[in-house]
Amino acid sequence: MKIETLRVAFFPDAYHEVDGVANTSRHFETFARQRGLPLLVVHAGPRNEIVTSGSVTRIQVPRSAMSFPLDGAHQYDPLFLRHYREVARLVRDFDPHVVQITGPSDVGTLGAMLAHRLGVTLAASWQTNLHQYARSRISPALSGLPKAWSRPLLDLVERWSFRATARFYKIPRVLFAPNQEIVKLLEKTTGKPCLLMSHSVDAAGFSPEFRDRQGGAFTIGYVGRLTVEKNVRWLARLERALLAMGHRDFRIVVVGQGAEQRWLQENMRQAEFTGMLTGIDLSRAFANMDVLAFPSESDTFGLVVLEALASGVPAVVTAMGGPKYTVQRGKTGYVADNFDEFVASVALLLARPDLLSSMRTAARQYALSTSWGPIFEGMYKVYEHHLQVRDVVGCGFLDAAKT
Repeated sequence: MKIETLRVAFFPDAYHEVDGVANTSRHFETFARQRGLPLLVVHAGPRNEIVTSGSVTRIQVPRSAMSFPLDGAHQYDPLFLRHYREVARLVRDFDPHVVQITGPSDVGTLGAMLAHRLGVTLAASWQTNLHQYARSRISPALSGLPKAWSRPLLDLVERWSFRATARFYKIPRVLFAPNQEIVKLLEKTTGKPCLLMSHSVDAAGFSPEFRDRQGGAFTIGYVGRLTVEKNVRWLARLERALLAMGHRDFRIVVVGQGAEQRWLQENMRQAEFTGMLTGIDLSRAFANMDVLAFPSESDTFGLVVLEALASGVPAVVTAMGGPKYTVQRGKTGYVADNFDEFVASVALLLARPDLLSSMRTAARQYALSTSWGPIFEGMYKVYEHHLQVRDVVGCGFLDAAKT
């Protein structure tokens, strides 16, 4: 089977939201349309809607009033499977060779069930470290306990959350993950093949050309949700540490929203909170930064890091999670093993305009070297290979039962 004739039904966890999954999903749709590849996209949204554009048909179905928030931008609908009959009819008419999901969400569960019932090969990408999110969300509730008690409980929550998530990922026939650590972990845990799926960036939409700031204070930026799992309280610690080192001529621009915003506003003196930005406003915010400080330890990739690099902005990230694979140490930014290194890296760029200038150039060059085209072409080649070698009619639920 050739890529040009391969029909894919895609069930992304997010589409309209402002996050890496939604961003990647929209790029996947654009790739298929530009290449004339038949793609059916099924996602949640505010209303029922079916839109066809070229080779792509997009089906939007609403969540119910029973939906509950997972964070400020994402929801889960326990009644989402009520759309099963309607969506199943549309999927049958489309007649896919592969169903691709992006996780164990309400939308992903619908996609997995349809693949099973229709006997279609199921593929899944790991986009979010849900076990780390679970630990972060429960941690504040246990903050009043001694560490000798709270730490084992948090370890237990993280361990069992990972086991539950990994059990779901035993269902598909093939997996994709955004960094090598997760690739190896999933292969070991599920016994299924897992392929690296990297990311790219719109280098025209994020560019140094959007910079319109002339001089002024050294600008440290953060872009993302203001939630516990993003480790954003490090921003307040970073501000205090820089002030203690004698630095005064800097400001911290925080782009995003979330439950931690109020705490940050109450505990930071030199920070500006823009709220959520999109489009040209986000591009301008990135380009006007001098460095991106991204303290998250749970991101599987950290697309905002690549967007910063495309904007000619070096990034300082932690050694935990996926962003460390995007930053070239000492060339396009720094990877910090601990908080002290995180502060030292930001302070070095603050004090060395020459180093900052060279890193700005290298960051942009690296971003230009990435491309969505080869990434999605690689996914289609994986689909093609697994369709050729499959030895049973059915989807991963059958395989999961054997595992």
